Amino acid sequence: MKIVIVIVRVLLGLPFLIFGANAIHPFMPMPPMTGDSGTLLTIMMHHGWFVFIGALYAIAGILLLLGRYVPVALVLLGPILVVILLFHVTLSPKELAFPIVLTLFEVFLIYAYWPAFRGIFAAKVI
Repeated sequence: MKIVIVIVRVLLGLPFLIFGANAIHPFMPMPPMTGDSGTLLTIMMHHGWFVFIGALYAIAGILLLLGRYVPVALVLLGPILVVILLFHVTLSPKELAFPIVLTLFEVFLIYAYWPAFRGIFAAKVI
């Protein structure tokens, strides 16, 4: 089971590190975007959102690859994956497979690291 966890952690961390680095300093060509998705991405790029989002991607990817702060990386990636899924479901459904796989990796890792998250869901009476 430990080997599977490491493989899934690396498979989740690498894309976020690569795409985060690409958002900060573009080195991969961006496919032409049309319609509403192109408008949204153009606005975000023009106003510098991708640098901030890319930094979060890269930080989470590094944390996953290093393996020491995996729960922190999973907490960072949770809302990011929700936004990625919403983007692809509503604006670009043809490319939905990859975000679904990344989300399944996230859910698997949350399950694998559940003891780190258990305290969040504990009802405490003060």
